[in-house]
Amino acid sequence: MHLLSALLIFEGKEGIEMNESRKGMRLEPFTFTIEAGKIREFAQALGDDNPDYETGKRIPPTFATVIEFWGSKRPMEDVLQLNMAKVLHAGQEYEYVGAMAVGDQITCEGEVIDAYTRAGMNFVVVENKYKNQRGELVLISRSTIIERS
Repeated sequence: MHLLSALLIFEGKEGIEMNESRKGMRLEPFTFTIEAGKIREFAQALGDDNPDYETGKRIPPTFATVIEFWGSKRPMEDVLQLNMAKVLHAGQEYEYVGAMAVGDQITCEGEVIDAYTRAGMNFVVVENKYKNQRGELVLISRSTIIERS
């Protein structure tokens, strides 16, 4: 849904040049409740038949992707004014700080930690911090996005 809406918004629109002024830009925080059904769906999409994922006993390592996609009210591409027809998701990393479990309410706060233009392409690095309902940091993710010219 987010990708399609972003494509409709930016079809034919040129992206803006990234620069140091983008650093520190904060994305709107959102909260997502972890449900066993979403864990099961994600594991099935990955082709992972781990029985712990089927029951929601454990959460797949890249489940933060689900949290970002379903939890965010406004696509990151929209906020950063990227032309989705020219975007490449160049990298994703996860730093696990604590555990997440079914029923946890995870609040995600994102920030642009780097933004620059090199060789005519825009680079943006977004860091998301995930905290549980007790305010404990459980995960940090970093996404590198490239918008080609």
